[in-house]
Amino acid sequence: MSPRQYSSPLREAEAVRTRERIVAAAGARFARDGYVATTMKGIAEEAGVSVQSVHLAGSKSALLIAAFELSFAGDEGTHSLSERPAMAEIMARESLEDVLTGWLDYVAAANARTAGLSRAMVTAGETDEVAAAAVADLDARRRRDMRVAAGWALSRGMLAAESVGQAADEISFVIGPEAYDFFVTRAGWSQQQYREGIERGMRSLFHQWADARRAGSED
Repeated sequence: MSPRQYSSPLREAEAVRTRERIVAAAGARFARDGYVATTMKGIAEEAGVSVQSVHLAGSKSALLIAAFELSFAGDEGTHSLSERPAMAEIMARESLEDVLTGWLDYVAAANARTAGLSRAMVTAGETDEVAAAAVADLDARRRRDMRVAAGWALSRGMLAAESVGQAADEISFVIGPEAYDFFVTRAGWSQQQYREGIERGMRSLFHQWADARRAGSED
């Protein structure tokens, strides 16, 4: 007879809380010390748990991705950003201005929260083969999210269908973490200046897309 499996809601809840502490601790260490200098032992000390518990929570690269997802979107998982409740609510708004304001507020705040983790991921991708694969997967998911955003613009009549792929790349360039790192971390812009800057960038894209639509309709 196989041993009886015992499941306790309290035990499961405690396991969830422990994982949350570990992922949050990993995020704090990666953001502060970088990917190379962060150790599983250091994460354990930060979280107040055993090193074994940290290893059970995932590999170093997996914890980096989990910390980024949690900091950026509020939960872990490979589902699209558009499926997260906060973003789904924003994208469902009827007014273009309301969508743009909510979306850019969300992205600007998320990029600020994850700036250190984004830098850690760059290093991870350059120094750790396993981490490089995990970072590449996250980047692919981000590109899919940008296509969702471009698809939303298409549904609002802002784009021609053949322009969705290019528009996704343009959106990513304007609101991606690389731009945040350049303007805020390196150039010294304030968060408000950055937020205003990405809005100017998106509005410029809207005008370019409108011009391209008009030119296409005249051909």
